[in-house]
Amino acid sequence: MWLIDGRRARAVPVGDRGLQYGDGLFETLAVVDRRVRLMPLHLARLTEGCRRLGMPAPPPDLLAGELERLARGQARAVLKLLVTRGEGQRGYAPPQPAQPRRLLGRFAWPPWPRSHYTRGVAVRVCETPLGLNPALAGIKHLNRLEQVLARAEWRDGRWQEGLMLDGERRVVCGTMSNVFVVREGRLETPSVSRCGVAGVMRALVQREATRMGLASREVDLDLDALAAADELFLTNAIIGIWPIRRLGELSLRRGPVTRALQAALALQGVSP
Repeated sequence: MWLIDGRRARAVPVGDRGLQYGDGLFETLAVVDRRVRLMPLHLARLTEGCRRLGMPAPPPDLLAGELERLARGQARAVLKLLVTRGEGQRGYAPPQPAQPRRLLGRFAWPPWPRSHYTRGVAVRVCETPLGLNPALAGIKHLNRLEQVLARAEWRDGRWQEGLMLDGERRVVCGTMSNVFVVREGRLETPSVSRCGVAGVMRALVQREATRMGLASREVDLDLDALAAADELFLTNAIIGIWPIRRLGELSLRRGPVTRALQAALALQGVSP
């Protein structure tokens, strides 16, 4: 099911700048027990992304109402919200004034096994690098070709996610997730000041770690730092927290920090 500017529809004009140039933003939200999880964090990031792209942001109350409409009666579902700059003339110059378009779709909950949360997942390192662009770093813009190419690197079921590095071989994120490292009693996650997405679940985990008294920081990490980790885990708004049980040839276990965060955030109902 899709809503386009609040009405049921399945098509947009070919002149929409989201289609023409990837000129827009998106959010992927979880519906759990008929409620949209983390909606204020998603809408805040979307509003900030609109500000940074120099386009009007749809009113948060309007977006919240449409999200709640699609969540109604859903035990579990995935919602995808896209906001484009709308239509314009040929050429890169943004229309003035812009008239943003809202697209909101609902999808079935992915059939992930419980073992992804308890035993963990297997992760490979992707060859496709992320380009450095601080102007777009952190926001969830529509230009995702780097992730598309990275995800196309594997088709078998041995791997559940792939880590992406920047051009200087720093670890940034997964194709669909943020990554966390636990070592020497600290929680670390790669900086997203040059590229990558500042995930809402990433922010929630950082906040919870602080509440638990666990030192948390954003740092530059390479693959050697990950290999020396006591625990590794992935986050996003849909998966919650997935421990990493295998990174390439490296084997790990779900550790006490990962279990404590899963339990504290009650993610997916998985107990430690």
